[in-house]
Amino acid sequence: MNIQESFGDGEAVVEFKDGEFVIVKPGGFVRCAVTGVRIPLRALKYWSVDRQEAYADAAAALKGMGLGGE
Repeated sequence: MNIQESFGDGEAVVEFKDGEFVIVKPGGFVRCAVTGVRIPLRALKYWSVDRQEAYADAAAALKGMGLGGE
């Protein structure tokens, strides 16, 4: 993915892979599976390949995978 590209303002649909993701439907962001917050594609760093979910940060990723307490 070229982070300089513009993907539009809507919500993207992506396929999460090991170490990368593929944009299935262009958009500017995805939603965190735990918090619901918008994550700009250029800032997306955390996701689960098995669950096909994006996470806003490391704490949300741990919680989403059942490893983060509460």
